[in-house]
Amino acid sequence: MQRNIFAFLSGALFGAGLLVSGMVDTVKVQGWLDVFGTWDPTLAFVLGGAIVPMAIAWRIAARHRKSLLGSAIPPAPTATIDANIVIGSVLFGMGWGLAGLCPGPAIASVTFGGWGGALFLVAMAAGMYVAPPIRSKIEHHSAHA
Repeated sequence: MQRNIFAFLSGALFGAGLLVSGMVDTVKVQGWLDVFGTWDPTLAFVLGGAIVPMAIAWRIAARHRKSLLGSAIPPAPTATIDANIVIGSVLFGMGWGLAGLCPGPAIASVTFGGWGGALFLVAMAAGMYVAPPIRSKIEHHSAHA
């Protein structure tokens, strides 16, 4: 029960942060990405506001074995840059640039984003569904090449 309460509170805080920061406004996000046009640098503060607390949280978590709720703390992400990181980052960036949304803001905007936001969510879910079998086929093909 505690875990669900913390999940709800964390999600609500995250969603409120997306709304307050303007991350659910596709025009603002695309303005951030338009460095050669009408660039809007204000989302740099949003990104910095996310990176700094997470860097502190990872430092604190590294000193503990369990979370406040008693579950194991997952290991920190590795710093290894491989094909999966590069391909995933490129696909994420392309989707973000084209649609002006990433997964969190897309879910937050579903109530007011109209058909565009709903279509984005359907396409994102479809991509998440087909990615594992495609990845398995690629890895299988690579192993036998």
